[in-house]
Amino acid sequence: MIETEADLLALYGPVHPKAAVKVIDRLDAICRQWLAACPFAVLATTDGARLDVSPKGDAPGFLLVEDDHHLLIPDWPGNNRIDGLKNILANPAVGLIAIIPNVKETLRINGRATIHADEALRKRFETRGKLPITVTRIRVEEVFMHCPKAFMRSHLWEPETWPERSSLPTMGEILKAHCGDDGPAESPEAQEARSRAQLY
Repeated sequence: MIETEADLLALYGPVHPKAAVKVIDRLDAICRQWLAACPFAVLATTDGARLDVSPKGDAPGFLLVEDDHHLLIPDWPGNNRIDGLKNILANPAVGLIAIIPNVKETLRINGRATIHADEALRKRFETRGKLPITVTRIRVEEVFMHCPKAFMRSHLWEPETWPERSSLPTMGEILKAHCGDDGPAESPEAQEARSRAQLY
């Protein structure tokens, strides 16, 4: 078991020169172009002890650049666990990875988040006549591009490597097993129809 930073450095060696200097503290034109094309991100939060990682997705551009130092993310109705939002109230430090389909590089953003429910801010994300419940504002502290190796190793964007969905448990089967339900599992068709009706 590795227990010290010195042990890690002995194994991995020095950081690549470009990786050491690639971090910026703002959303420049390159970042704005990336975020405008991005339909999916993963947001990591912690309350200092408990961790949460939550997927976020919508039409490209839903990660809205407010200015060079602030990013806005809408939060739509869901199952109301709001684990990540509760974490932000306890500890505002967050990390986000912005992912674009069929692109192997990712944009990483670290900063500090606040939660807002004022109507003017929520209206910036109006969809189908509806508003998100809250908007998370991230004050950007670090921004950098991440290399493509994880996507290259995983072949994530290569359809010929994808498993058949029918070979995996359905959401209904998973919930039945994990919740201890006695009734029949919800069918994939019913689950998708219910989810689509509750998107916004």
